[in-house]
Amino acid sequence: MSQKNKALFIIFGGTGDLAQRKLYPALYRLYKKEYLSEHFAVIGTARREWSDEYYQDVVRDAIQDIADSDDHAKAFASHFRYQSHNVKDTEHYHTLKRLADSLDEEYQLEGNRIFYLSMSPSFFGTITSHLKEQKLVTDNGFNRVVIEKPFGTDYESSKELNDEINASFDEDQLYRIDHYLGKEMVQTILALRFANRLFTDSWNASSIDNIQITLSEDLGVEERGEYYDKTGALKDMVQNHVMQVVALLTMNPPKSFTMEDVRDQKIHILKALKEPDMSDVSSPEFIRGQYAESEDGSLIAYREEDKVDTESMTDTFVAGKLTINTDEWRDVPVYIRTGKRLKEKMSRVDVVWKKTDNELFDESPTHLTIHLGPKEGVELFLNDKKIGPGMDLTPLPLRSLRSEETIEQSPEAYEKLILDVLIGDETHFAHWGEVAESWKFVDAIKKAWKESDQPIPLYPANSMGPKEAFDLLEKDGRKWVWNP
Repeated sequence: MSQKNKALFIIFGGTGDLAQRKLYPALYRLYKKEYLSEHFAVIGTARREWSDEYYQDVVRDAIQDIADSDDHAKAFASHFRYQSHNVKDTEHYHTLKRLADSLDEEYQLEGNRIFYLSMSPSFFGTITSHLKEQKLVTDNGFNRVVIEKPFGTDYESSKELNDEINASFDEDQLYRIDHYLGKEMVQTILALRFANRLFTDSWNASSIDNIQITLSEDLGVEERGEYYDKTGALKDMVQNHVMQVVALLTMNPPKSFTMEDVRDQKIHILKALKEPDMSDVSSPEFIRGQYAESEDGSLIAYREEDKVDTESMTDTFVAGKLTINTDEWRDVPVYIRTGKRLKEKMSRVDVVWKKTDNELFDESPTHLTIHLGPKEGVELFLNDKKIGPGMDLTPLPLRSLRSEETIEQSPEAYEKLILDVLIGDETHFAHWGEVAESWKFVDAIKKAWKESDQPIPLYPANSMGPKEAFDLLEKDGRKWVWNP
């Protein structure tokens, strides 16, 4: 069903990699499905001196693999204009306003504007204050600001950044993108939990033994060495993606699926996270690692990557044990791990139930796997009687995995999230309260590592991380469900 949404998109960083890989294809998919029709326009801005024609060629190149036809791609790209722009130059905002106002009139956009900040966060405050002061913010339509991560580098910097933006825009006008929240299977978590009596009645501390979250990548840092060496896995993955998945897996049922109700339950969980115990250096609750050369010598070590410090202590792997200090979850550990140059690219959740109270069988724990990507779907592993004499058990997997064709045809995360921005639905975006609590948790771990004199554990590229990640569970009498 189409819904003709009217809006002007102004993309700061319009020549960048993210815009070309994600934003233009996402906008085109919305155009194909008629969520965007004739009444939309896009202004791309960046420092480069591009013409409208060249910019439109770039946009067509970005969508060539998914375009219905050359004519359709041209019709879509005709809605795009380019404005060379220095974000610190007030005069450039006056020029931008004149172009925005003319497009507003040409495409009958009714003053609806979406400002997409796909640039370094150090410019966010500058851009948002100029948008307000130079009156690019309209009085007659909606004005929404989309912000890419990283949102700060710690709690203090993120609060400063937030205060700067809040001086010009209200919280309900801000959409902090976390593309994990746009993934179909991440959004499916709440449906599985709250729409199935089987899980609703047993998704609690008296039934669940532990929860495991794995977000593993097989690639190294590629061309992002300079950025990554200042960031690391804890800040790049745990503070945002992992924390959001933790909140969705453990939050109480919201009264409704409104943004306010879902947000309140997520913040409740993030506030309840117990600061991890890092006092025992031989067995801390959060461990880090860094990839070394692969055992066969085919993959180089992190410290040999381009633009990485040869003595870097940056974490390319993190594993940890989270304790949620609420009556519902206090006794259920949530184990997380994420890293680069691991054996396989996989994002998954494993929920492990306790064994039954009877001693009739030598049973394996029931567990549910939620595949977040690239494989998508769910698998429930039960115990079944082995065929033949006796009452021995065998695992019974119940699988529902989406086909490659279904995954291919499903809306991509950015497509869904941009549509949410268009219709004003903030449910799948990170609220400041969530960002703040996540940073406070991560800052405590970072501080402990900084003060530690322990060397960073190394792991061979193409493995599943350092030995310490396995010790983390073994000392609790558990093990990782997924160990390729």
